[in-house]
Amino acid sequence: MIDKWIAEATECDFKAALEIKKPKSWLKSVSAFANGIGGTLLFGIDDNRNVVGLTDAQADAEAISRLIKERISPYPNFILVPEREDGKNILILTVSSGYSTPYYYKADGVMEAYIRIGNESVVAPSFALNQLILKGMNRTYDTLNSEYDFKDYAFSKLRERYKVWTGNSMEDKLFDSFDIRNEYGKLTNAGALLADDSPIRHSRLFCTRWNGLDKSGGMVDALDSAEYSGSLIILLNEGVSFVKRNMKTRWKKTANSRIEMPDYCERSVFEALVNALIHRDYLILGSEVHIDIYDDRLTIYSPGGMADGTRIQERDISNISSTRRNPVLADIFGRLGYMERQGSGFKKITESYHAAHNYRKELEPEFYSDVTSFQVTLYNLNYGTTTNSANVTIEDESVAITTDYVAIEAAIDGLNASQATIKKAKEVYKNMGTDGIFGRSDISSITGDSVTAAGNLISKLKAASLIVPVKGYGKGKYRFIEPHK
Repeated sequence: MIDKWIAEATECDFKAALEIKKPKSWLKSVSAFANGIGGTLLFGIDDNRNVVGLTDAQADAEAISRLIKERISPYPNFILVPEREDGKNILILTVSSGYSTPYYYKADGVMEAYIRIGNESVVAPSFALNQLILKGMNRTYDTLNSEYDFKDYAFSKLRERYKVWTGNSMEDKLFDSFDIRNEYGKLTNAGALLADDSPIRHSRLFCTRWNGLDKSGGMVDALDSAEYSGSLIILLNEGVSFVKRNMKTRWKKTANSRIEMPDYCERSVFEALVNALIHRDYLILGSEVHIDIYDDRLTIYSPGGMADGTRIQERDISNISSTRRNPVLADIFGRLGYMERQGSGFKKITESYHAAHNYRKELEPEFYSDVTSFQVTLYNLNYGTTTNSANVTIEDESVAITTDYVAIEAAIDGLNASQATIKKAKEVYKNMGTDGIFGRSDISSITGDSVTAAGNLISKLKAASLIVPVKGYGKGKYRFIEPHK
């Protein structure tokens, strides 16, 4: 029966006996489980999973219930079940994840809230306690009112993106419906994070291209570095641009075209950075989002672990429901076309890698989280591979399109469209090549047009048989193909 509990972990704790004189030894785990994702205490089993049994399980059960009632505040939901294992009596205490957080241990002259870190129950640090308080109030950081006046801040980047995505100007009343400002003209924290000159100073992005495989690269540690502040939209755009200028694209010729093989899948980078900016824990001060690029990999770090308290490395990436630490920010980014509301970001990161021509199984993206941090590692798809100079070339992202593009470019020139539209079609092709998967939002990001105009361009490209629909990436996704001769 106890086989389901392999070892002490985030959700499980073993106790050989019930400590009544020093109940804090196990009550702190009750507090931690209630403050987290829940968990189970097994009494009568030692740390090595040996069943030692309880002498008087009935008396112990009564003591457990009494001590929880006396020393844990508020009273958590739990189930206490007696069981027989190897002919011995044990007790299984299952504590539910609570909604009235924080759950405190109150005794011995102290009042402490606990959380789980690995297989230990530790006193919640200040940022974690603040999180628990907000959770108990059914509030989130981004919904709180700030001290800043709406009238003192500009939102040009937000207005610009809204115009591009929707085709409409962002009216002032939308700032209210988006929860960017309150009825008194004060910015919410979400609004402060989206202002062009964001007053929340720890909302920054640090980017570094390191020399080598770690941060000790010899005489020249960093090949490129930058620090960005301001609106989250600015951080997103600058972060993506930093990665693009510090990666290369390998390509190989085919009979009639060429296949582009960038170091990193741009879609994966974009999704990982959006996740880092939107879901980071803004209660953790003195820490920022970081992009670190090494020769063989790229990492994106953000403060704060999984919002639900789980560890990403223990989860099935393909089946993670959306738990939003900052729901207002997530909703706004959804309205701007930067993310979906179904929580599909992790899946998109991995699927984009799987679709790459130069993907190998050992280059699978990796995810790691603990209580204070979240990190995505994207491996360089071209690192360590050999090249055949006869058919493979490495070039910077910024290099102009070569004669291998001639066939498609000639077909684009023949579109039944204005010269301005033809120019935009070429720009989309320059960015996507024959390997890139795109939809209306991607075209909007490249051309700066509305999604309606992007849809019209897609229609013209389809009519000319220059693009074909692609399955597995959601509705309305396409890629370029060489025109029929």
